Amino acid sequence: MNASMLGARSVEAVTLPVIDISGLSSSSLEKRAAVGEALRQACLDKGFFYCAGHGIPQGLIDAAFAESRVFFNRPIEEKLTVDKVHSFCNRGYEHMRGQTLEAGAPADLKEGYYIGPDLPMDDPRVVAGRFNRGPNQWPADQPGFRPVMMAYFAAMTDLGERLMRGMALSLGLPENHFDAFVREPLGTLRLLHYPPQPKDAAPNEKGAGAHTDFGGLTLLLQDDAGGLQVHDSASDSWIHADPIPGTFVVNLGDMIARWTNDRYRSTLHRVVNESGRERYSIPFFFVGNPDHVVECLPNCLSAGEQPKYSVTTVEDHLKAMYQRTYTPAPAPASAGKA
Repeated sequence: MNASMLGARSVEAVTLPVIDISGLSSSSLEKRAAVGEALRQACLDKGFFYCAGHGIPQGLIDAAFAESRVFFNRPIEEKLTVDKVHSFCNRGYEHMRGQTLEAGAPADLKEGYYIGPDLPMDDPRVVAGRFNRGPNQWPADQPGFRPVMMAYFAAMTDLGERLMRGMALSLGLPENHFDAFVREPLGTLRLLHYPPQPKDAAPNEKGAGAHTDFGGLTLLLQDDAGGLQVHDSASDSWIHADPIPGTFVVNLGDMIARWTNDRYRSTLHRVVNESGRERYSIPFFFVGNPDHVVECLPNCLSAGEQPKYSVTTVEDHLKAMYQRTYTPAPAPASAGKA
């Protein structure tokens, strides 16, 4: 793919806002409502924003990046011992070019690692074969990996719950509207490694093809290499979402767009690692309670307007999204299937 086709313009501060969410933890309704209003503006625009004031310790962020780099720098033979083909619930290592996010494009130029809620084999949800339920795989001879990733997973789950309270406020709903949705939520932590964009890349080959995310909220931690690009529908162009220290990039997934009848945006984005060096990122996908019913919110419909999407559940929506980007799709979490 030539440079002009991959071109993206630099993002302006007014395009992707920086939202300090610390007010969501305030006892002041006025401060909480102010965060909700800022979220509303961002969600009506591109559905992307920088999240500041999140309270996640920098030491935990640094440790997550350090463990991720150590793992991806291991020999391929060691990484394949925890390949997700050994998991019936889509956990573990995903080899380079193991996913194709953009239909018709080459496979994504990245490798990854999947981590989810760590459930034992005798958990009733695992025994019942619920989608993506089961134990994680953990690499041997890397003792810091599991405790760091589980601590980071817990911190991201808490942040996702706080942001959903802000989302309720942004929609003019009671703060506790999404409480059932965030109870016992599914979440996926992905560690990603992108090699530099090759000079002889195949046509349309990228680190991650243009896509929207599956679930509710994506909380992205990216290193300083850059490479995230967000589609701007107003100009039909791509803009750089450069890293800002101390922030996460947050974007809405397809489920939020479905909930709001597309009032809130689930926006195309992609990764093109033109830094000339290795890129590492850690997205956390906050998916919500798998049994929760997702149907259009009444206050997101204008007079006489009909919902665009049928009623579904979080789990059924997630299954459909996985089938869209994996061939064959991961097994439906029935123990014993690979």
